[in-house]
Amino acid sequence: MSLSRQMSSFIAVGLVAAVAHYGALIGLVEIFAWQAVPATLVGFLFGGVTSYLLNRRHVFPTDRSHAAAIWRFALVSSVGFVLTWGLMSLFVNRLAIPYLPAQILTTGLVLFWSFLANKLWTFKAG
Repeated sequence: MSLSRQMSSFIAVGLVAAVAHYGALIGLVEIFAWQAVPATLVGFLFGGVTSYLLNRRHVFPTDRSHAAAIWRFALVSSVGFVLTWGLMSLFVNRLAIPYLPAQILTTGLVLFWSFLANKLWTFKAG
């Protein structure tokens, strides 16, 4: 698969995962009155499960077993989780940016980390 096709597939999968992430985030903030940072971390988990399943199948075909890939994906996602927490805390709590624009910016920044780490490490042929 060409790099441009792989990146566009990654973005498409990311959009589906973002629907899961943002759905949980918005629901928790607007319906259950959660604070934005904890709500986005729960949303991150929803998006992460969606992302693993779709990326493995459609973006990064691999001969790695689930047992070999999932712990790597979890580690990459853990870094993304910490980046999400840090960026959202900075944008929402320190810079007083509304939570949805802050999340959009955070998503864009974490996207680059996730693509590179998953391409070069998580799903790379063993």
